[in-house]
Amino acid sequence: MFDEIQTPAVLVDIDVAKRNIERFQAYADSHGLKVRPHIKTHKLPAIAEMQLDAGAVGITCQKVSEAEAMVAGSDRLNDVLITYNILGDDKLHALVALARKVRLAVVADNETVIDGLSAAFAQAGATLNVFVECNTGADRCGTGTPQEAAALAARIHAAPGLRFAGLMTYPPVGGAAKVQAFMAEAKALVEARGIAVPVITSGGSPDMMLAHLVPATTEFRPGTYVYNDRSLVARGVTTWDDCALTVLATVVSVPAPDRAIIDAGSKTLTSDLLGLTGHGHVLGRPDIAIDQLSEEHGRLRSEGDIGLEVGQRLRIVPNHACVVTNMVDGVYVYGKDKAPELWPVPARGKIV
Repeated sequence: MFDEIQTPAVLVDIDVAKRNIERFQAYADSHGLKVRPHIKTHKLPAIAEMQLDAGAVGITCQKVSEAEAMVAGSDRLNDVLITYNILGDDKLHALVALARKVRLAVVADNETVIDGLSAAFAQAGATLNVFVECNTGADRCGTGTPQEAAALAARIHAAPGLRFAGLMTYPPVGGAAKVQAFMAEAKALVEARGIAVPVITSGGSPDMMLAHLVPATTEFRPGTYVYNDRSLVARGVTTWDDCALTVLATVVSVPAPDRAIIDAGSKTLTSDLLGLTGHGHVLGRPDIAIDQLSEEHGRLRSEGDIGLEVGQRLRIVPNHACVVTNMVDGVYVYGKDKAPELWPVPARGKIV
């Protein structure tokens, strides 16, 4: 099926992706959760439409340019949340233009971002939905306490050109109790100021099937779940059969009985480890470790005879599917009844 594809190449089994989408949507529906998938994993309007078909209420993006590309690729992608602090005149100008095309929301965790959003949208005579991002234990962005979250919610509520949309978090793995405590208290504090909290949105594929343990949450934003990867298999969230994205590589050298070299290096598999040892899983060969990457080479090791030949092709499940997608201009999409077809990846690469 893949003989004519030049390597290294990224393959996507669309049947597996569809199954992954439907699996989580069914779980979310059973628990009364809305789904707003993060498209950073696939960056493909066609797959986002599959997510909408399954029941998603909209999409999540991480950059203005990412959102622009997705919206341009489908007239159905008209409800977008950008989960990033947006600063700078150029980005704010683009954000105003985007808000004229779709239902748009963003996040903020500080007054500087809020004030910049307010100035841009008030001047444009438009209104932007803004969530307060909360740090519930992942220690990335987000307000550190429910009291700070409530204060920012009030600032958004009072700011010209803005509308308070709710509370947002990217939670720590295994941190359901912390997330629930933080969000419940923050919600109560905001409501005590006379401000409604329409949505509480959380995310993260590692704990997606435990989202019901945070009853304060009304919406969930899984990303990696559409493809899955080695990191999620290692966590016991999924299996190799559920991994829709693989990297096709060719053995270009077998310089020793226990060592081989493939044509997929850090420019394809990326250097992400996510706490794992090695740089991916060779399907059908659990005895092989990808122990080293240079830009264009991947080194494979085996404790015994590696049993590979020059010219042989291998499929690898990467540690982290999301970053692999961003490394290529196109992916080869295939299925049980679908020959491989090269799909451009429109929402990758831009800086803005």
